[in-house]
Amino acid sequence: MSAPAGSPLAGKRCANHFAREAAVRCPGCKGFFCRECVTEHEHRMMCAACVAKKNVARASTKSGGFVWTILSAGGLLIAWMIFYYAGVGLASLPSTFFGGAR
Repeated sequence: MSAPAGSPLAGKRCANHFAREAAVRCPGCKGFFCRECVTEHEHRMMCAACVAKKNVARASTKSGGFVWTILSAGGLLIAWMIFYYAGVGLASLPSTFFGGAR
């Protein structure tokens, strides 16, 4: 089935298979592809290279969440240690330091 004359796909060929007529224009790279070279991703037809780029970007974002979790836990541990040792130091001072009974 060929594209209508006014269609942006009219006369276009697949970027991977020049002998085949283009059926889709990828919204990511703006390339033209046949039906076998595209897949549905997030309700849009995209080429395999663009889908792979999106998946890599998503995976790196997820691993970044792990790094923030570790950094947050380390920050909480450091804050706890500061307050703990400040309390220990204050508890070791004699009561006369605070203006108590002499």
